[in-house]
Amino acid sequence: MYKQQPVNWPANAPMPTTLPASSMIPFQTTPAAPGQGTVIIPNTGGSMAPPPVPSGVPISNTGATFVPVVPREESYVENILRMNLGKVATIYMTYENNSEWNAKIFKGVLEAAGRDHIIISDPTTGRRYLLLTLNLDYITFDEPINYNLPFGSGTNPALRFR
Repeated sequence: MYKQQPVNWPANAPMPTTLPASSMIPFQTTPAAPGQGTVIIPNTGGSMAPPPVPSGVPISNTGATFVPVVPREESYVENILRMNLGKVATIYMTYENNSEWNAKIFKGVLEAAGRDHIIISDPTTGRRYLLLTLNLDYITFDEPINYNLPFGSGTNPALRFR
């Protein structure tokens, strides 16, 4: 086990305040945006300087940066529903262990869709429904739907299904 030894420094000796010139990188100061102070930029005189690292990017003990890989967007129900906002949809839902109504059908104008919910409005009553996709069985439309694949599958981006 390593035990740190105390350093005996003469009381009247000055503390070192600079590094050897060979290990120093000169810097230049540049005014930043108004009210933001000064930006310090390394002036390497043409030598190779490490690239700037974006905030939040992990750095290893060897100085290598790890750029996170952004996952490819995929086709999910909420994305398909968002492409068809304003259209009339018939939504078939199942509610397990519900003695009053096990299955229910909702019909209305598609207003919004999220990862876990769908919002429709009934044009005749004006009532809005917030439906959980957890209970979703399937959805039908009485008109063609928009289906644009967001990740370039080589098909027509304005593909319409009936």
